[in-house]
Amino acid sequence: MRTPIRLAATLTMMAAIQAAVFAQADTPRLVLQITVDQLRGDFITRYEERLRAGGFRYLLDNGVYYTNAHYQHANTETIVGHASLATGTVPAAHGMVGNIWFDRELGRQVYNIEDPDYHLLSADADVDSSTEIDPTQRAAKADGRSPNAILSSTFGDELSLHFGGKSKVFGVSVKDRGAVAMAGHAGKAFWFSKAGGAFVTSSYYYDRYPEWVIAWNARKVPYEFAGRQWSLLHDASSYRFGDADDRPWETDFPGWGRTFPHAYGDADDKYFTTRLTLGPAGDRLVLAFARELVEKEQVGKDDTPDYLSVSFSSTDYVGHLFGASSLEAEDHFLQLDRTLAELLQFIDREVGLEHTLITLSADHGGPDTPGYLNQQGIRNAFYFDTNALDRQPAINRLKEKFGTGEELITGYSHPYVNLNRELIAGLGLDQASVEAAVAEELQRFRGVNRAISTSALSVNAVPDTLLMRSIRNNFHHKRSGDIYLVFDPNVFINDFDGLIVASTHGSPWRYDTHVPIVFAGPGIEPRRVSRAVTPYDIAATLAARLGTQPPSASIGTPLPEVMGD
Repeated sequence: MRTPIRLAATLTMMAAIQAAVFAQADTPRLVLQITVDQLRGDFITRYEERLRAGGFRYLLDNGVYYTNAHYQHANTETIVGHASLATGTVPAAHGMVGNIWFDRELGRQVYNIEDPDYHLLSADADVDSSTEIDPTQRAAKADGRSPNAILSSTFGDELSLHFGGKSKVFGVSVKDRGAVAMAGHAGKAFWFSKAGGAFVTSSYYYDRYPEWVIAWNARKVPYEFAGRQWSLLHDASSYRFGDADDRPWETDFPGWGRTFPHAYGDADDKYFTTRLTLGPAGDRLVLAFARELVEKEQVGKDDTPDYLSVSFSSTDYVGHLFGASSLEAEDHFLQLDRTLAELLQFIDREVGLEHTLITLSADHGGPDTPGYLNQQGIRNAFYFDTNALDRQPAINRLKEKFGTGEELITGYSHPYVNLNRELIAGLGLDQASVEAAVAEELQRFRGVNRAISTSALSVNAVPDTLLMRSIRNNFHHKRSGDIYLVFDPNVFINDFDGLIVASTHGSPWRYDTHVPIVFAGPGIEPRRVSRAVTPYDIAATLAARLGTQPPSASIGTPLPEVMGD
């Protein structure tokens, strides 16, 4: 007869073996992370009754849907959100404090993932500033791209490390920063070059393009949209915003127009490839390239888990041009639903959804336009003119106080005001005192909610409020500007070097921080959860499900519903 101690030991061993066998059987072959740029948290429920089977509907019916997920950092921009999703932490730790920031060593603005050491593999693929609608990319002075500026490891990195480099890790997007951030340091990234009309990468990832990429680009798939147009899926009368197709505050991008249908134009039009990204065609191109990648790279074909990030960027461009509450945004969401359904059907055929752990979220939400808000009776919404920052009487008084007639403010790189540090030092003034004085005056401007000096943030000399914590979460001592500017709710900048847009995100307010989180896959029971969670929890949850280390700076908590608890 066995002694109680031996029996207990035997039972413990059996339980451990059973758990290991279960874990091995439940380990996915593929982690599919889908990011929809500027998918505000209410969009899925707003249009839920219009969803078809297979796309968002599949995820809602088969997964766990977190309806109360908010970022806890203040600058809700594209690279900040993508890096946060990938690393499971805030920009104070991963370092991506904004799409652009002022590099004090270089003495200029830098683009978040620019890297002169790693050139693009296509000579004609760099940003064409004459057609580029994304103003942040114009800050890049080098054609190179890499993830080196991201200071934390990503989930993809940890997956690769855990499985000895055998896991395949890829990121695909229209935007370079959407692909690079999610692919991490150990993966491979591809993005759409509007200048080259092809999917490209940099020498950080390859010495030369894989043959399948060369062949895919040679087919000139983007140019199949020449002469075509973005038309409504359904009759306009069936849409919530069907009677609001032409609004004066919408952006009239050259050749695109403010009303349906929106023509992509001729292939030789200099704006053609840009227009492809402004509607459903951009998502279709990402889908087509991602499908080719999965087939040619044999993603998800063996027992070693692989990772594929697919970031759909066009929702963001639609939001900027037309606003969240527009006919274009509504129809684009329904078009995206179909694209998502095709992606999931393809993954089911190639890998099997029963072998795939899917997570979907967004890098940030988005505001409504001041015009729409004003129309609804909300009068405190307007556009802020940052060009007037250094021309206000209050700033002139400060110049007199400090004994200078030169510009105190040298520029604005959202969300930071940058001061003339050389001037301040030359006058023998204390940097912290000047920051505090300028911040105090800026906070009196109409539309400015908070102006917080970097010197105060560096010593944590700010009130412990939800807003201040989100600003601190965005602070990095080497990359943050001199004064963090927070505008009032529904107040934002819409003029980017002459490009006027209808709306822009990047605030700490709930419409920008609120995003959906959905998980679906093996062992996950469908449900809706209204408990407060954060997008930082996604990387921690993926790491826990795959048994890897969490990313090096991760602050997230594994979500119990996804873990089977």
